[in-house]
Amino acid sequence: MTDLDALKYTAEHEWVALSGTTATIGITDYAAEKLGDVVFVDLPAVGTAVTADTVCGEIESTKSVGELYAPLSGTVIEINEAVADDPSLVNAGPFGDGWLIRIEIEPADADALLDRAAYLALTGGDR
Repeated sequence: MTDLDALKYTAEHEWVALSGTTATIGITDYAAEKLGDVVFVDLPAVGTAVTADTVCGEIESTKSVGELYAPLSGTVIEINEAVADDPSLVNAGPFGDGWLIRIEIEPADADALLDRAAYLALTGGDR
């Protein structure tokens, strides 16, 4: 199980797991629940430069289409091919097998992201 307190969060409902200069990014369980059953993901290609707080992909569900925002600036170094093939992984394990992309970042940039307590306050304490 992922230690949810060790993650960083955004107001757009993404989570970020940091490991050195690599950030693994996904959407929170809160976002996955609000979206409903995810049926398609459009992720940026490996090598794409992404800019913090800008749209870098889409997540389509049976209810709606949501935008994936880059929580940090950097370069995409990996996409989760398993999620591209089976988008339902986002719902089944948003903090595990349902991760979306990995980007190479400047670690200090992550200081501006929310901690778990701030994210829970943002969502009304609901996850």
